[in-house]
Amino acid sequence: MAILMDGKALAAEKMAELKKRAQALHDAGRPAGLSVILVGDDPASQVYVRNKGKACEELGIYSQTLRLPENTTQEELESCIETLNRDDRVHGILVQLPLPGHLNEAAALARIRPEKDVDGFHVENAGLLFTGQEGVVACTPKGILYMLKKTGVPLSGREAVVIGRSNIVGKPVGMLLLNENCTVTFCHSRTADLSSHTRRADILVAAVGKPRFVTADMVKPGAAVIDVGINRVDGKVVGDVDFEQVEKVAGYISPVPGGVGRMTICMLMENTLEAAERKAK
Repeated sequence: MAILMDGKALAAEKMAELKKRAQALHDAGRPAGLSVILVGDDPASQVYVRNKGKACEELGIYSQTLRLPENTTQEELESCIETLNRDDRVHGILVQLPLPGHLNEAAALARIRPEKDVDGFHVENAGLLFTGQEGVVACTPKGILYMLKKTGVPLSGREAVVIGRSNIVGKPVGMLLLNENCTVTFCHSRTADLSSHTRRADILVAAVGKPRFVTADMVKPGAAVIDVGINRVDGKVVGDVDFEQVEKVAGYISPVPGGVGRMTICMLMENTLEAAERKAK
């Protein structure tokens, strides 16, 4: 049976460390601040935003959620971002995705100052990651790497396969693993004979958004399997990995829920605190 990569336990440990950093900023009269922009009333987005607010409250980070109506224009959204760019109390700006279909996500994210881009989605921060330089790293990939390292999964020289090529998870987690000296393969919807790639993986990251997509016969015995998926099936949250079967083959596995999702919020908090610490210097 695989070793469980317990995001809940790892997150609790990390939050305790972050609380000390948040307190140090507060004691210095420079408390960290995070602003979230939520456009429309998507139920999943509202849950994510609420969880982020709870994490800020737990750490003592100043937070605000700006709720904009579904029919907000591009100009209004970008004006809101510009106001936050100029606000010295705000060290992190997060535009909750997805945005309503009539809005241009890339244009909106580009308006956030790179130093306040705590989601790590700005092209400048993505470029720094791509070139191996220091910048803000997207929260979910950063959380995945933290989880792998804290669980003691060997990285250097290992084969890593990422299923999914999104700018939010797939591409940046691949770059992080490459920077850790893994040999990285990206797989996607056009990949021929997917299983021939996944069965070579010492580290397998599933970020496809399809419930229980990764089955036991696709996994190399002893591999570390990271499940990024959040899917609802019959009212239950399940991942992209068939957990019950893959657990019998893998060496390490992250659960859903209680895995990567917990680490994502932790890394958002850390990115916000790092932004505030840089500003304080």
